[in-house]
Amino acid sequence: MRSTDQNKRAPLILIVLGLSCGLLILLCAACGLAGIWLRWSGILRPVTKLGTPPTLPSLITPVLLETLAPTQTASPMSPTPSELSWPHQTEGTIVFTCFIDGFDEICLMDASNDQVQRLTYEQATDFYPSLSPGGDTIVFSSRRDGRFEIYSMDLTGGNQVRLTEGLGSLFAPAVSPDGHKIVFTNALGGHQAIWIMNHDGSDPQALTYGTRDDIDPTWSPDGRQIAFASNRGGSRQLYIMEADGDEIRQVTQGTLHMGGRNDWSPDGSALAFYAGPRGDRNIYLVDIEGGYLQQLTDGGDNLAPSFSPDGQWIAFTSFRDGNNEIFIIRVDGSEIIRLTHNMRSDWQPRWGPNK
Repeated sequence: MRSTDQNKRAPLILIVLGLSCGLLILLCAACGLAGIWLRWSGILRPVTKLGTPPTLPSLITPVLLETLAPTQTASPMSPTPSELSWPHQTEGTIVFTCFIDGFDEICLMDASNDQVQRLTYEQATDFYPSLSPGGDTIVFSSRRDGRFEIYSMDLTGGNQVRLTEGLGSLFAPAVSPDGHKIVFTNALGGHQAIWIMNHDGSDPQALTYGTRDDIDPTWSPDGRQIAFASNRGGSRQLYIMEADGDEIRQVTQGTLHMGGRNDWSPDGSALAFYAGPRGDRNIYLVDIEGGYLQQLTDGGDNLAPSFSPDGQWIAFTSFRDGNNEIFIIRVDGSEIIRLTHNMRSDWQPRWGPNK
């Protein structure tokens, strides 16, 4: 009897459930139509995400170059073929430090093409290379004999000769414009000073004294003055002195986090240097008379500037791709071109004339 009553109720339950589903569908449709009308009428606006900064154009757009050794393969960051235009208008030779097989070595590059030549093969640190004004000799610092000494060699890596012995720990040698003298940094007695000697290493003598650090000397184009970085006034700044060490004067004022490596413009009117906190260092020019500063790079962590012989470009080191590479930039900052593209670190460029 109970089973018969349940059979009679089943059609009634199905009818009620059907009506309920129908009403629910009509309600959803009505809500959708209401939303469309509200959005169309402007009462309801789309939600906009806040806090996303606008994309600003870079001040300087790099033009990348690729230089790969025969045994290397391009990384995923390699430039596209359309970016591989070499600036053939550049001239001269660039010598630089290249980290190979676990050691800093000396490499050489023609500034008009992508041919790189390794010059040293010592299982010791060889770095701070610099070209002679005639473009036929390279001087550099090496620890191959247990202590950092100054060496010279020719552009093929031959005739490697040690020029110093037992003066201290010696760095950053530079040959005078007339080819007769070499100025360098000597770390001795807990501080660093600027020293000078004859091109053959004879008659070494100090140009600066004191308990502060004087580093990275460079010759003016006429050979009458030497620029260097020093913390003698507190923070590190650029200074200029006469070639005999007299008449030291400060060039920069209050520049923060200044590095050491610097270079003179070919006309002798300006110095290139780098400054900024680690990870955000940039290349600057300073007028040696008025002290006017011009920032050339903006981002990428850049170091060690060196002028081209014609004064139109500056070579420098940049960490913008994740390891140190050699770039060049026009002196007005209008163009940056990458010269090396290696998994290893390439740094400390010095630009000299063609042999």
